Amino acid sequence: MFINNFDPVALSFFSLEVRWYSLAYIFGIIFGWIYCKKLINDKKLNYLFDNYVTYLIVGIILGGRLGYVIFYNLDFYIRNPLEIFMIWTGGMSFHGALIGIIISSYFFSKKNKQQIFFFLDLVAISSPIGIFFGRIANFVNGELIGKTTDANWGVIFPLIDNYPRHPSQLYEAFLEGILLFFLMNLIYFRKNYKIGDCSYSFLIFYGILRIISEFFREPDVQIGYLFSSISMGIALSAAMICAGTFLYFRK
Repeated sequence: MFINNFDPVALSFFSLEVRWYSLAYIFGIIFGWIYCKKLINDKKLNYLFDNYVTYLIVGIILGGRLGYVIFYNLDFYIRNPLEIFMIWTGGMSFHGALIGIIISSYFFSKKNKQQIFFFLDLVAISSPIGIFFGRIANFVNGELIGKTTDANWGVIFPLIDNYPRHPSQLYEAFLEGILLFFLMNLIYFRKNYKIGDCSYSFLIFYGILRIISEFFREPDVQIGYLFSSISMGIALSAAMICAGTFLYFRK
């Protein structure tokens, strides 16, 4: 049985604290950017991608934060609107970040007269890198905890309670990070790959893998289950699968 006593603060300089979650975002974006640059052979597109990353970061941060506010804790933020801007207190949504990425990609592609799915495919291929780091940071922070278990690999999160729980964050790191990275690259490097294939497939595969992991994870305390054993994460992931399937058959 493992006891999670990790400090969420990675480094501190006087009153300045650098948290593991912040580092996860930074390293996820850097490594994802480097990987995408290696995949782009065209010099002009390589230059455009550097500019695109700025749009991407804005989309991730704004979409992730607003997604959390709207999907997971709207009542609280209506009563405390200034808290919306306090990102350092925590509260980001993957599904919100995804919407932010799609919107920012649309504006960038339109401005530069490029096909949006060229950029979205690169995001689909590389984003599992960032997701992997993010889920490891969730584990270190002792957040998004799993359900109680009597399995030998159960983890105790002392700041929550003294019950052993599924390390659902690590399950997600494997499923949404490592496995999804493998699947996306398998699709990208196949001979009959067409632009858009990775984008559609990402929606479907991420949705499926996220739903699997959600069954090992406690629902968010502030909203619980929407109905039966369906959490907000499952509902949003099901919407992703539907959207990906629709786009795939519509192409």
